[in-house]
Amino acid sequence: MKFRHTMKRRRAVAAVAIATGLLLMVAGCGGGDGGKTDEKASSSAPSQTQSGGDEKTESSAPAAEPALAEVKSGDITLTVTSAVRDQGGFATVNGTVTNSGGKFWVAGDWLGDENELIKNGPSLAGASLVDSKAKKKYLVLRDTDGRCLCTKFEGGGVDTGQTADWFAQFPAPPEGSNQVNFQVGTMPPASIEISEGE
Repeated sequence: MKFRHTMKRRRAVAAVAIATGLLLMVAGCGGGDGGKTDEKASSSAPSQTQSGGDEKTESSAPAAEPALAEVKSGDITLTVTSAVRDQGGFATVNGTVTNSGGKFWVAGDWLGDENELIKNGPSLAGASLVDSKAKKKYLVLRDTDGRCLCTKFEGGGVDTGQTADWFAQFPAPPEGSNQVNFQVGTMPPASIEISEGE
């Protein structure tokens, strides 16, 4: 629905821009008016800038995407905003974490228990996707040095009243296994649906 409205709005803006361009071109070609042509061109130029400015104002504040899942543990809220299966056999999960408490939140318990993950510092290295139906658990992908393909929190966590974006990349469950639980640290499992990428 939003996509249709956006396309209609873009078509309308494009039509206004074309009409304005044609008007300016016709005004520029009619050189018999002396200084009047320049007045018309200059008087229509501000309206073009104005309508362009209005369009930018509308598009600069896109509507927020609905969350796939949201779970809370104490003062920390974990929101999953997208989960997409890529053609390369990966699943990328994105979201936010919000600290509504009165003190700095350290993301240490999201790191995981494995010794190899300690090098990642406070991060989503300990996150996993759990496919209950197939009874499989998918861990965050890592490079050959053990660094996770995930967000590493600068400063070690999230300050009070702040929200931070995060991502984590996993091996994709097989097609047909779209309902999974995203788990990290002491947060409750977040039930999400993986969508197909382009």
